[in-house]
Amino acid sequence: MSANSLRVDLAAAFRLMVTMDWHESVGNHLSLAVSADGHQFLVNPKWQHFSLIRASDLLLVDSNDPATLSRPDAPDSTAWCIHGQLHRLVPHARCILHVHPPYATALAALADPVIKPIDQNTARFFNRLAYDAGFNGLADNEAEGQRLAAALGDKRSMIMGNHGVLVTGPTVAEAFEELYFLERAAKTLMLAYASGQPLAVLSDEVAERTAVAWEDFKDSAYAHFRDLKTLLDREDSSYQD
Repeated sequence: MSANSLRVDLAAAFRLMVTMDWHESVGNHLSLAVSADGHQFLVNPKWQHFSLIRASDLLLVDSNDPATLSRPDAPDSTAWCIHGQLHRLVPHARCILHVHPPYATALAALADPVIKPIDQNTARFFNRLAYDAGFNGLADNEAEGQRLAAALGDKRSMIMGNHGVLVTGPTVAEAFEELYFLERAAKTLMLAYASGQPLAVLSDEVAERTAVAWEDFKDSAYAHFRDLKTLLDREDSSYQD
């Protein structure tokens, strides 16, 4: 993809977060690697509402540049802490979406935040998520970013205890799809918990078979993201600017 196409896709993701009610004030951050080693990446500017972000607004930063927070247009320190360290230390995390969507964040606040496989969406994540229980306040220093990178490890996504979620993917479309189904899975599980009835948890064998079967549908992420962008264009295409 061209450099501009990468910017447009990431800008679209910000706008789509608003339509899904996954945004939060002028906080939370999305980023996308643009260099082969993943160290150079795009990220949202400091304290700008997701509904206003355009492709041209996105900052280009380098995770190896210690002077980044001294720039006149420096990103938010928490964005630099998390995204800067992950792009530097976790090569497979090309696109990183860190947000606090309602159901996944509620799940992250439970003593047991593990997504139990009770349907095909929850089974999608069976043995495929990292869980971090080390929340110690706002993530605003290099050491915390390094700790989160280690907690993610070789997993694609992570439930951040007492915090929210961190989702990654090779592309914006794939990361967005991962977040979409993660929030759907959390919603299903939290609603099931709210019923007060015992959960009908799938066997490990069925859950794993279901998770593997999801891989056959991975290309649907591109169709979903394409169609969501089409809907955005009908309402407001300014994200492309």
